[in-house]
Amino acid sequence: MGREGWIFRSSRGLPTAGKQMALGEALIITVVGQGASDVVTDLDFSPFDPLLLATSSADRTVKVWHLPESGQDLPSCPGVTLGPEGCQVDALQFHPTAAGVLVSGAGRVAKIWDVAQQKALTALDPHGDLIQSVAWKQDGAFLGTSCKEVQLVTLDPARMCVYNQVCLFPLLQVREREVKLWDTRKFSSSLISFVLDTSSGPPGLASPTRLQVRGSAFRSRHGLELHLCSPLVTQCLTEGKSKGAALVPKLALDVMSCEVLRVLQLTDGFIVPISYTVPRKEFHEDLFPDSSGPVPASSAQGWWAGDNKQVEKVSLNPARRPRQPLPSCLMPRAQREELAPPDTEQPNTRPGAANRSVSAEPSRVGGTLLVWALGWGKPLTPSLLSPPGPSSKFRHTLGTLLPRSTHITNLKGLNLTTPGESDGFCANQHRVAIPLLSAGGQVAILELSKPGRLPDTAVPTIENGTPIADLCWDPFDPQRLAIAGEDAKIRLWRIPPGGLQETLLEPNAVLRGHTEKIYSIRFHPLAADILTSSSYDMSVRIWDLQAGREALCLRGHRDQIFSLAWSPDGRKLATVSKDGRVRIYTPRRSPEPEQEGPGPEGGRGARLVWVCGGHHLLVSGFDSRSERQLYLYDAAALTAGPLSVLSLDVAPSTLIPFYDQDTSVVFLTGKGDTRVFVYELIPEAPFFLECNSFMSSDPHKGFLFLPKTECDVREVEFARAVRLRQSSIEPVAFRVPRIKKEFFQDDIYPPTAVCWEPALPATAWLVGSDGQHRKLSLQPKDMTPVSAAPQDVPLRKFVPASHYLEEKSDEQKKEELLSAMVAKLGNRDDPLPQDSFEGVDEAEWVGLRRG
Repeated sequence: MGREGWIFRSSRGLPTAGKQMALGEALIITVVGQGASDVVTDLDFSPFDPLLLATSSADRTVKVWHLPESGQDLPSCPGVTLGPEGCQVDALQFHPTAAGVLVSGAGRVAKIWDVAQQKALTALDPHGDLIQSVAWKQDGAFLGTSCKEVQLVTLDPARMCVYNQVCLFPLLQVREREVKLWDTRKFSSSLISFVLDTSSGPPGLASPTRLQVRGSAFRSRHGLELHLCSPLVTQCLTEGKSKGAALVPKLALDVMSCEVLRVLQLTDGFIVPISYTVPRKEFHEDLFPDSSGPVPASSAQGWWAGDNKQVEKVSLNPARRPRQPLPSCLMPRAQREELAPPDTEQPNTRPGAANRSVSAEPSRVGGTLLVWALGWGKPLTPSLLSPPGPSSKFRHTLGTLLPRSTHITNLKGLNLTTPGESDGFCANQHRVAIPLLSAGGQVAILELSKPGRLPDTAVPTIENGTPIADLCWDPFDPQRLAIAGEDAKIRLWRIPPGGLQETLLEPNAVLRGHTEKIYSIRFHPLAADILTSSSYDMSVRIWDLQAGREALCLRGHRDQIFSLAWSPDGRKLATVSKDGRVRIYTPRRSPEPEQEGPGPEGGRGARLVWVCGGHHLLVSGFDSRSERQLYLYDAAALTAGPLSVLSLDVAPSTLIPFYDQDTSVVFLTGKGDTRVFVYELIPEAPFFLECNSFMSSDPHKGFLFLPKTECDVREVEFARAVRLRQSSIEPVAFRVPRIKKEFFQDDIYPPTAVCWEPALPATAWLVGSDGQHRKLSLQPKDMTPVSAAPQDVPLRKFVPASHYLEEKSDEQKKEELLSAMVAKLGNRDDPLPQDSFEGVDEAEWVGLRRG
C-alpha cells in the first residue's frame, strides 16, 4: 500500500519492551508512554468479541477491558482485574475456541483464567526460566510456552492431540536470527533450520500457516510458506524501523482484490499497512479457504470440563459473510441477550470488508494505550492525530547543522573511551577541550572562532600527566580548565587568551584529597572558585579554588556515584548513584543527605539535572530490562518516588540531559547515539511535551550546548550545540519556525541569566550568603518585539493561482496554440527562399554541359 494508507500516530514515549500493538475486528491498539507501575507488557484481543481487550502490565495484574463502540467515551477502569501475580506479567493470550479463557505468563508460572468467573482454572508447573511467550494450538488442546527452555504443555492426556509442527526462533551466539521447525512428537531435533539475518532483535511469529518473520527496530520483513523442503524467502523492505507488528484478521482482508495477508507495521510516527496480494481478480475459493468464525465453540467451564468442540468455519466470500459475534461475557446478561444474534445466519451486506477507515482521533485507555476505531467499506486513510492535552510551542523544533565553513575538521587521535560519567569533551563560548588517545593524558584546545581544517601535524596540547576521568571549563573564567585524573587529583590549567601556541606541561594548581579515582567534576553555578567532585571513595568534595583547599565533604553514598548537579540557586546538590538512590544535600548545613528517594533500577549509569525552576529533578537512567527511561521527581518530596516515568528506547549509552532554564526544554542524547530527544517539561501532567527530535546520519561522540548568547535570535534560534564526530566538530542550531521573523520573538526569549559573571565570591557562599545572576535581554536594538507588532502588519495569505494567471477556456487555449504554431512557421504568402536565387543562362548552361 502507498502512503495514502498510512495512519499517522503520536510517538510520545514509545516503549521498546514487550508487545506494542494489537489488532481486532474493529480496533487498533498501540502502546504509548506510561508510568512505571502501569507499563503495558502484552495485549491481546478476544477472537470472539472485537471490543474485548486484555492487557498485562508491570503492576503484576491482567486487566480486561470492554471497549465501547466508536464515538463513545472509553472506560476509566477495567471490567475485570486478574491477580496480582508474584511478579510482572509478561505474556498473555485468549483461548482460540472457548469464550472467556485466558492464559498469562508471569515469572516462571503460567496460569489459565476464567475471565467471567474471575478465577484461575489452573497454574502450570514452574518453568526452569522466565516465560517469554505463550501460544495456544489452534484447536485449543495444547498450550506452548517458551523461555530459554521450550516446553509443550497438554492439559488433559485423555484428549491429547499432536501438533505436528512448532516454530521456534532462537538467537544464535553470533546474534544471527534463526528459524527452526519442530515435530512435537519428537523434540530431540528440529526438522529444518535456517538463518535469516543478523540483528539484535528476535523474530516474531504472526500466523500458524504463514510466517511473517519480523524484528523490533528492523527494516526488512521476511515472508515464507511452511514447507519441509528448502523454504522460499521473500523480503519486503520497509521505510521505517519497526517498533511492532500485528496481523489483520482474515475477515478484514480485501478478498475481492485477492489480498491474502495484511500486516500493520508500527513505527515511531506511523501505522503502515503492508499488503500481500495474488495477481488475480474477483474472489477465488482456492486462495481463501473457510476460516474460523466469530462464535465460540464452548464456554470456559464447558471447555475445562472436557468439551473439545471446534469453532465453526465461515466463508470469506463477502456474499456469505456472517454477522458480528456475540457481545462480551463481561456485559450484563440482559444486555447480552438483547444484542445476541439469532440462530439463523444473516448475510453480511457491507461491501469491501478489507480496508477500513480510521477515526479522526484516537482515544486513550488508562493513560497507556491509544485506540483507533475502524469502520467498514473505506480504505485506510491518514488521519492527523493530535495527542490529547497540552502541546509545546517548541514541538516543531528544527535541528540544523550549520554550514561546513563553521566546522573544525581533520581531528585525529581522539580518546573515545572516556568514562561514562564524563561528557567526553567540554566547551564554552570560546573554545573546546578534547581528550586525545595518546599517552600522558593529552588534551587538545581548539578555538571555535577559528574553524576550518586542522594541520596534519600535531597541534599544541595540555600534558595532564595521567589518564583523564573528566574535564570542565570554569563558567566565570573561560581561560581556566579543570581536569580530573585517574590518580585522584584535580589539576587546574590556564589557557592563553589567543589559544594554545605551545604545549602546557605544568598546571596552575593541583587539588589533593580524594583517595581513589574521580568520577566527575562540576563548577558552582553562582559562586566563583567553587568546584565539586565525586570519587570512587564514595565521597563528594567541595573545593575552594581561591584557597586551594577542600572546604566541605559530603557522605552517605554506598555505591558508585553516577552524576551530581547543583540546584539553580546554588543552595542544594543532588546525586544519583549505583545503589538505586537519588539524594539531595544542603552542603552548608550537613554532610549527610537531606532527602533520599528511589532512583533508576538499572545499574548501567544515570544522569540528573534540576528543572522547572529548581522545583523538580529529572533523572535519566535504565530500568531492569536496560530500557532507557526518564524519571521526574518533586524535589520537595523525593521519598515519594518519581511523579512520572517516560520510557524512550533501548540503547547502551546513558542519556545526558541538557536543560534550558529559559524555555524549560530538555535535550537528551548519549555518546554514540544518532538521535537527540527534545521535550518541554511542565510541572503538571502530562509533564513531558514531546518535540521534534534531531537525527544525524552517523553517531556523535559527544554533544554539548553553548551559552544562550551564542544563538542567532534573528533566525529564531533558541539553542546552539556543538557535535563531536570522529574527525570533526560541527555546530548545530535548534530553531523554531516562525512567520514574522522580522520581529523579536519575545515569547521564546525571556531575559536570560548572565551566567558568565559570578553572583558572589567563594568566601561569601561558604559562610552562608546567597546570590542570583542579573538578567540580560537578547533583543537586538533594531528589532521590535512580536508582542508589540502593529496590528496593521500584513499577514501572509494564500493567493490563488487565478490571481496571477487569467482563467482561459479550452477554446482560447486552442486558438493561442494554433496562433503560436503559425507564427513559428511563418506567413504562407511569403516567397520561398529559392525564389530569390539568380539562375544560369541557357546558353551558359549548355556550354557547361558540352565542356
